[in-house]
Amino acid sequence: MNPNFPPGLSIFHSSCPPTFRFALDADVKDPGGFLSAEAQDSAIAKFGIAGRIWEAAYVLMLYVRNLDAFEFDPRIDFGPRAVAVELGAGTGAAGLALAAAHPYARVVLTDLPEVCPLLQNNARGYPGVEVRALAWGCTAHARALRDELGLTPISHIICSDLVYFPELLAPLLRTLLHLTTPSQSSASLGTCPKVIMSYKIRSLSKETAFWSAFGLWFTFVPVFWRARAEDNRSWERFDAGGDGEVFLFVAGRKEESFFWTVPEDDVALLEGVGAKGTYDDRFELLLLMNEYRACE
Repeated sequence: MNPNFPPGLSIFHSSCPPTFRFALDADVKDPGGFLSAEAQDSAIAKFGIAGRIWEAAYVLMLYVRNLDAFEFDPRIDFGPRAVAVELGAGTGAAGLALAAAHPYARVVLTDLPEVCPLLQNNARGYPGVEVRALAWGCTAHARALRDELGLTPISHIICSDLVYFPELLAPLLRTLLHLTTPSQSSASLGTCPKVIMSYKIRSLSKETAFWSAFGLWFTFVPVFWRARAEDNRSWERFDAGGDGEVFLFVAGRKEESFFWTVPEDDVALLEGVGAKGTYDDRFELLLLMNEYRACE
């Protein structure tokens, strides 16, 4: 099955949530017009689900821009030597928003080889943005990207709306493990990239398996926010629509996990084989929380 054209595909363009529209429309460069409804519908016809800007992408787009009007916890800084890789980039909306806000950062957009033409078209007008083929679970693709970057290791991995098809959950986790494992040229384990992942709940019963396995290898916390102009406002979990169905996480590898063996079998990977445990309930605890507090 082509993951970008699942059976019964019937989708159309998305639009930015009203809460964020003023912030995203202010100065996001869109030389190719790929944010428009017409451009999305045209891309969907040619590239399937990769041509749509999915809901969680808007949350990530706002977060990576670090606008002065908002305060985030945790806050991510993209320094002058930042190297950000977007997985399953599709239209590249999140990665290009990052590139527009942090022109000194090196941004690499990745997706399946057949989606790369879409990314290359949308990246026109963004000097320094690169496009590379990277199929999830493909060790050769991940190794090629790391080798190409060489002594400039990845500092951030960004992902939006990637947790959906059950058959892609293990390959996605495997690629995250490939890209966050320090190379021999890394000075220390401290060079491990941060993973910024936005996620919209679609089929919780199918998607929980990813988060329970992800939590064995990574520590992750939800992002909170508040308006800077409202100092007395309480922190709230960052969610585009306010319906509690969109999460934004910042994650990092557990240091002990660098010494574990990643199983080659996908089922074994999701079942926790190789990790020091078989299940992590961090995500379920977040779902059960009635009130959210800022992370300490």
